[in-house]
Amino acid sequence: MTDVRIAGVGLTPFGRQSDRTGRDLFAEAALAAREEAGAPRDDFEAVHYGNFMGALAERQGHQGPLVAEAAGLDAPATRHESACASSGVAVREAVRGIRSGDHDVVLAGGMERMTNLDTAAVTESLAIAADELFEVRAGMTFPGAYALMARAYFEEFGGTREDLAHVAAKNHANAVENEYAQYRREVSVAEALDSPPVADPLHLMDSCPITDGASAVVLVSDEYAEEKGIDAPVAVSGTGQGGDKFALQDRKWLNRTPAAADAADEAYDDAEIGASDVDVAEVHDCFTIAEVLALEGLGLYGHGEAIGAARRGETTRDGRLPVNLSGGLKAKGHPVGATGCAQVAEMTRVLRGDHPNSDAVPDACVGVTHNAGGTVASAVVHVLEVRG
Repeated sequence: MTDVRIAGVGLTPFGRQSDRTGRDLFAEAALAAREEAGAPRDDFEAVHYGNFMGALAERQGHQGPLVAEAAGLDAPATRHESACASSGVAVREAVRGIRSGDHDVVLAGGMERMTNLDTAAVTESLAIAADELFEVRAGMTFPGAYALMARAYFEEFGGTREDLAHVAAKNHANAVENEYAQYRREVSVAEALDSPPVADPLHLMDSCPITDGASAVVLVSDEYAEEKGIDAPVAVSGTGQGGDKFALQDRKWLNRTPAAADAADEAYDDAEIGASDVDVAEVHDCFTIAEVLALEGLGLYGHGEAIGAARRGETTRDGRLPVNLSGGLKAKGHPVGATGCAQVAEMTRVLRGDHPNSDAVPDACVGVTHNAGGTVASAVVHVLEVRG
């Protein structure tokens, strides 16, 4: 099976960019990835693109060919929708297309434009990733859903709001030097604890922001990279996808994420590694409790063990397993359709050594990215490795 190399990555700054269109945002990220890769325009054989709420936020469907054109490409394009895991799925399908032998050069990425809507409209738009019939009509929002998950976690395993505040403080500290991050300022544990409540036990500083942004990667086969002399030291060595019951009330657990565990198992098996081989991770921390659940779903911690990881300094920049060196969704931002691919782009920069926080993991060879949809009814995990 051919290696899939990451030949180029592109990101827009994440944040409020409501004066720009979605196609403009994606063009910026895609053209940056293309320029870094150096692959000729005519060599691109497919575009895989993630977007969740464009039909609501921009009244624009059929975005695949639209963004391919914006990226300057004349290639078949597919839009993937899996809530906040949309571009994680897009990257996965691009990887699978190259591995199958169908393609040698593929552009994958995602975009979301959100701040042109007010907060109530964004909340309503995001809510359609939950069960309309049995959750949304009852008033469920994602802060409320993750609050339920946090309370179930605390009830079985223990933990406090202070443990979650350490997650927020850690990720904000990581975002300070990241030029693409939405919030490049430190947040203390005390500030996180004192922030306004959103849904008990979650407060404002436990929650990711509303964000505009785009991400893109150029993926190529190992053979293509060698033939064209492309320097692409990071490969996607493993990919996995998992699913769970759609609505929370139908699940066996509220405090575990089987979709993430299944995706991780598949990705690790694919890469022929184990969780103990992972040096650094980018995980889907839409809320601080989500980072805790992700670390346990990835097998990096046992059930009930990750809640104190940030407080103990294990997942901080200088810890044994740095998590979310980008700043995570919490501080870097969460343009939902762009997030999964952005994680891959950030991890690529970390492993190549050109990320502002690469010096925290100078010897890192194996990274894992974890992208979740909804209340983790969907999950995509990728293993990235430095290859010679």
